[in-house]
Amino acid sequence: MLLQGKLKTIMAFKKTPFTPFDNSLSIDEREQRILQLWKQNGVFEHSVKQRNGSPENCYAFYDGPPFATGLPHYGHFVASSIKDTVLRYFSMQGKYAERRFGWDTHGLPIEMETEKALGISGPAAIRTYGIERFNEACRSSVLRYTKQWRQTIERLGRFVDFDNDYKTMDPQFMESVWWVFEQLWGKGLVEKGFRVMPYSWRLATPLSNFEAGLDYQNVQDPAITVRFPLKQQTGSPVQQTDLPASLLVWTTTPWTLPANLAVAVHPDMEYVTVRNEADNALYIVAKSRLSSCFSQSAPPIVSTCLGRDLVGQHYEPPFSYFTGQNSSSDCKRFTVLSSDHVSDDAGTGVVHLAPAYGQDDYYVCQQANITLVDPVNEEGCFTQAVPEFAGQNIKQADTQIIRTLKQQGKLFKHETIQHSYPYCWRSHTPLIYKAVPVWLVKVTQLRDRMYKHNSRIRWVPEAVGHKRFANWLREAQDWTVSRNRFWGTPIPIWVCTNCQQHQCVGSIAQLQKLCGQAVDDLHSHHVDSLSWPCTACKGAMKRTPEVFDCWFESGCMPYAQHHYPFDNKASFASHFPAQFISEGLDQTRGWFYTLLVLSTALFDKPPFHNVIVNGLVLAQDGSKMSKSKRNYPDPNQVLSQYGADALRAYLVNSPVARAEPLQFNEQGVREMVRTVILPLHNACSFFVQYANLDGWQPSSTHETTSPSLQQRPLLDQWILSRLHSLIDGVNTHMNTYRLDKVVPELLGFVDELTNWYIRQSRRRFWRKAHNTQDQHSKQAAYSTLYEVLATLSKCLAPLLPFVSETLYRHVVLAATPQSDQANSV
Repeated sequence: MLLQGKLKTIMAFKKTPFTPFDNSLSIDEREQRILQLWKQNGVFEHSVKQRNGSPENCYAFYDGPPFATGLPHYGHFVASSIKDTVLRYFSMQGKYAERRFGWDTHGLPIEMETEKALGISGPAAIRTYGIERFNEACRSSVLRYTKQWRQTIERLGRFVDFDNDYKTMDPQFMESVWWVFEQLWGKGLVEKGFRVMPYSWRLATPLSNFEAGLDYQNVQDPAITVRFPLKQQTGSPVQQTDLPASLLVWTTTPWTLPANLAVAVHPDMEYVTVRNEADNALYIVAKSRLSSCFSQSAPPIVSTCLGRDLVGQHYEPPFSYFTGQNSSSDCKRFTVLSSDHVSDDAGTGVVHLAPAYGQDDYYVCQQANITLVDPVNEEGCFTQAVPEFAGQNIKQADTQIIRTLKQQGKLFKHETIQHSYPYCWRSHTPLIYKAVPVWLVKVTQLRDRMYKHNSRIRWVPEAVGHKRFANWLREAQDWTVSRNRFWGTPIPIWVCTNCQQHQCVGSIAQLQKLCGQAVDDLHSHHVDSLSWPCTACKGAMKRTPEVFDCWFESGCMPYAQHHYPFDNKASFASHFPAQFISEGLDQTRGWFYTLLVLSTALFDKPPFHNVIVNGLVLAQDGSKMSKSKRNYPDPNQVLSQYGADALRAYLVNSPVARAEPLQFNEQGVREMVRTVILPLHNACSFFVQYANLDGWQPSSTHETTSPSLQQRPLLDQWILSRLHSLIDGVNTHMNTYRLDKVVPELLGFVDELTNWYIRQSRRRFWRKAHNTQDQHSKQAAYSTLYEVLATLSKCLAPLLPFVSETLYRHVVLAATPQSDQANSV
């Protein structure tokens, strides 16, 4: 305290070219002041506008649109930190880098939030409420958290343009989505079909296979073995006796049994007919499953045959709801079919087929020309087609179905199985597989070109793109782009109610010309009433009811954010493909994939050149972060307590920057404050304090005896050498998008500077210059530390913008002539 008082007295009589460092400010107060400074001076806007915006100087960046239905979390902080670091760096290289924020404003998350707010649930309730009223309610609530998003992302220090953002619900964006789809339609890449898909009965819509794999839960389900009596037939391979023989069929989905239309056996598998002494009946099972089917000693074998010998046998189904609907085209209904998908891993080796509820079931029955039946409505309840269970939810009906089978003497065994089962990741209800009419993009026709384009992309880490993603592309299936919902971009296909002719509309102008009415909104409640005569038969053209999956919209963002091709044709070439994108590992089958599908189909190009993939942020115990469990610290409190720079450094220096999971630990952020932020503040304070005390300035008038590099002590030469090695390393790694290598170098240099160079050099700043040698040493120390801090402020700027600004304003800007400060932003 005494030394501090003396220093203040001395400095009062000396010129102080460097702005004194206020050590009383907290990290949060210091960063908040810098944020206010950036805002008042329009620093971000100026940093973009002052760059040459010519096409050859443009650095194109795509920002994947998040949903605005919740607040930003640590996963968003990771992606934002990576994006901001890369874009600040290339902006410092003189590149013109626009950074438009985007919002995903359509889709199930918004619909679910709106349903909850309105106190309704499911499509039937929405139709009763009114689709127009519901969609407008979605519109009014979709951006409820944008203000908080802006505050939090800006508090993180990210430079991004919120004022010129894009929204997927804007008419211009939606029109470009229509144009993209029309291009696919014109290339023959769109078709309508039936597909058995993962289906959320809570949301009444199919999901992609990617979405179906997001939430598997360990659950208990009934596992039942059911008797399917064979009908007596001449030439049957089953030994004819006075006892009837029954196929034993095993299933973990009893609710599918009312829709059973066939059973399947493996043609090359060995099957046996056994006599069960407990009930003196004959049963047919795979020989390899015999011991599993009968809990006690295996019953005696009456006869043996291969699966192909059973094919064509007729049986009595467990329920008779559809036995009277057999047509000539369904002559194989309720017979044994052959299929290679049958295995003996579990069950009985005889598989029940309900083609409306299973992919393999659908394929096998389709090959046999068996028309499917579907007694389950869009909300997962049985219809009047099965009157015993009508109105019941399928999963809840399992108990009554099993009871009915037992009463009818058809239940052979009832057990419980624990297994991993897919759940809807949005509604957290069990998924089913259900046959639904869908609109498909024929990705299978694009696979080879997509694979080729992917090989030209720099993936960081490389294995994610050139192994994981590439393997996914090799097996990519046709993409279902339709959803049976309400709040989304309508699929722009009109169908004749008479002759079923289809017409795809690709623009507002085309729609207005066809219907003869003005159109200013493309949402379904505005366009579904628009119609015109069919050119083939004069029937009425009506729009197909589906809307686009929001993944399709996000895949269209490179074009739709610019309203291409209706506007910005000249500048589009400089914004496509993107130089850089970055999102989480889960986007390998999401946004990364949809971007590649559409860019390949439209322009036969990769959609981006460089991508950094980050991993997932988990709670400290390794579990998924959950608001309800409160198993992670409040992000805003962490920002306030430790500052944005510490959080950014912690995240980007963690395994999450290498696409690996991170178990978030607040202690790690605190450690960044201790080892990086405070040492840099102290280094800045130390330099400013003693430079002002000695009246030192980095100019020829004051630095009359500044020694050359060769004349400086070895300690100075060492730290300057390390500084230039750091610059080379940062440039090399940043140009190859290896942030995982950049950050350790930066943090390592900070440690060398603060814990070695400054500690070893303190006495050179303290001592009085009694002779020429001391004078040279002192001048060298000031010159060296000034050069290091000034240069370090630039090296740190992409990753630690607040510390960088602090160093710059206290060390560089303070020593810059007033006339030059206007150009130093």
